[in-house]
Amino acid sequence: MKTSKFDPVVLTLGFAFLYLPILILVVYSFNASRLVTVWGGFSLHWYQVMWQNQGLMDAAWVTLRVGLMSATLGTVFGTLAALALTRYGRFPGRLLFSGMIYAPLVMPDVITGLSLLLLFVAMNVDRSIITVIIAHTTFTMCYAAIVIQSRLSTFDRSLEEAAQDLGCPPVRTFFKITLPLILPAVLSAWVLSFTLSLDDLVIASFTTGPGATTLPIKIYSQVRLGVTPEINAVCTILIAFVTTGVIIASILSKRREVQRMRDEHFAAQAT
Repeated sequence: MKTSKFDPVVLTLGFAFLYLPILILVVYSFNASRLVTVWGGFSLHWYQVMWQNQGLMDAAWVTLRVGLMSATLGTVFGTLAALALTRYGRFPGRLLFSGMIYAPLVMPDVITGLSLLLLFVAMNVDRSIITVIIAHTTFTMCYAAIVIQSRLSTFDRSLEEAAQDLGCPPVRTFFKITLPLILPAVLSAWVLSFTLSLDDLVIASFTTGPGATTLPIKIYSQVRLGVTPEINAVCTILIAFVTTGVIIASILSKRREVQRMRDEHFAAQAT
């Protein structure tokens, strides 16, 4: 299909609109000047100042703990949900169950955060880091379930059947046969869940409490008073973490696709 000269221009403008502000933020995080919009030379001074800011470090530690816990729990629950949707066929309440899994994907973050806040208030649960972990697990589980379900839908179940025919119990079959084969998808789901939890602002702002301020909330509260080079340094590190997570998830997803094609090739040769 022939493309016009107008297409590369539109594509370039689109990428510039999306990524040029991020690039400017990263460049000015190395600015020696205290003024954000005035370049004063290359310097790592604001990264040193950032590490000495105890408030930012405490928020970063909270964010890391929330991300690790919610990503792990979300991946475990997402794996169980994916198994239920792919292995048990039609069962009573399947439509409602799948709808509850997919609902947070299309539901605005404001609605999700507000509904969780009302739930915690109705249950008389004090907001803390635990409520933030529960909230993040709720929506990261959905993404993990979709990633793992896509792998299980193409999984060759004859391998499991062969193991069970040889006397291997179902639970042991899962840990010995199924889990190692879907491990790239599980790791990809975990990285994606951790990345989503890392930069969430809206849901965390509804469910956080005293002593549970995450890094995005801390950054937002400081930006409202004015942008400083120190905030640029923090955002640059956060961008680096998210970018690294996305790259790792893409690599794992690619490996998962290669493994699936390899399994299909071996299965075709066996038949």
